[in-house]
Amino acid sequence: MITLYGFGRAFGNADPSAFVGKTEVLLKMSGLPFTLKRGNLRKSPKGKLPYIDDNGMVVSDSNFIRAYLEEKYGIDFNGGYSPAERAAGLAFERMCEDHLYWAIVEVRWLVEENFKAGPAQFFKTLPALVRPFIVRMILRNVKKNLHVQGFGRHDRADIERLAIADIDAIADFLGDKPYLLGARPSGADATVFSFLHSAQSPVFTGPYPAAVNRHPNLVAYIDRMLATYYPDGLART
Repeated sequence: MITLYGFGRAFGNADPSAFVGKTEVLLKMSGLPFTLKRGNLRKSPKGKLPYIDDNGMVVSDSNFIRAYLEEKYGIDFNGGYSPAERAAGLAFERMCEDHLYWAIVEVRWLVEENFKAGPAQFFKTLPALVRPFIVRMILRNVKKNLHVQGFGRHDRADIERLAIADIDAIADFLGDKPYLLGARPSGADATVFSFLHSAQSPVFTGPYPAAVNRHPNLVAYIDRMLATYYPDGLART
């Protein structure tokens, strides 16, 4: 039995981390038995989530988890698609993971009302006396990471322009296909769906839910993926 460690259901998403959501969908695609558990960042090999424990074999990072599943269990998440189609799928995955991701981080963590509605919930179990100090430290780290990555050097309007261009590009490439690459779900769908669904979350203010929802094909795509991989909904774990 594989155990997937994440943060748990939140904000209407499979997980507040789209990387955890991506990995859960990959496991559902694989057909392998698995269970979900709340993870501890201090116990993760790389200090982040997700990671999996496959009967003692611990693998961290969604991309390396996918590679492990493919190699150990002989799974081809992009089975039937051409090299060019696979390459396009990988490019969209990287756009979501290394570009759109940072815009979502910025709007959730650095917009005060969004922070209070979302990430602030992660700190509620901390002692009240030290909570403000830890929150300030974490927010400083988020700002530093955004600055080093580059998004933090832009004003919010420019960040939003960049992120909305990503969303529009996904809609244009998807077109009237049921899934990103064609008629069948692929590993790229696990990633793209998870990030779109994260951007679509109505818990947070900002332009990203509207940017997703103004594309009927993206709304239908998200609904299709939800119906396929979460037919019982996203009850809290």
